Amino acid sequence: MTMGDRPARTAQEALDQLREALREAGIGLPSLRIDPVSAAQGHPFALIDLGRCNLGVASQLAAALRRTGGDAE
Repeated sequence: MTMGDRPARTAQEALDQLREALREAGIGLPSLRIDPVSAAQGHPFALIDLGRCNLGVASQLAAALRRTGGDAE
């Protein structure tokens, strides 16, 4: 079972799974991180900040979502 085959239990696991899936799709979000404000509250499910990206990365992300049909488990 790979990391992406199971639900994340913490914000860090969710971030790692998302980063891995994006990397597999050939996409890098340079500002991807755990939101520091929500993380500072000590909640294990802090928000994931997708950050900003350029037009090329936005187009790659849109194409990757279309290829998969945008289906979520």
